[in-house]
Amino acid sequence: MDHDDSTQVCPPDRATSEDLPRGPAAAEMIAQLSRALAHPARVTILQALIEKESCIAGELAGELPLAPSTVSQHLKVLKEAGLIKGEVDGPRRCYCVDNTMLQTLKRLVADL
Repeated sequence: MDHDDSTQVCPPDRATSEDLPRGPAAAEMIAQLSRALAHPARVTILQALIEKESCIAGELAGELPLAPSTVSQHLKVLKEAGLIKGEVDGPRRCYCVDNTMLQTLKRLVADL
């Protein structure tokens, strides 16, 4: 059965936590997330995922002036940092923003 990738639903966000890391743990988390966002292509990918508010797969490579393999590498960095989540179902991939982690990042930066 063929599925349209845009209709796929992303996995649920992580459980929310009211406790943000403090001190050195907060500094490490901010640094880790900042490294993931330290490339303009990754910022652009994150913005595209936020804007779509749904599962995005192959169309990401078409929206960026980058080779699909380069887009995949950037997606891997964002996923390892926890900013996005994704599932692979055979040849299809579904990526979306992890809203819990994005909100954590925003709160950590706001607390600087």
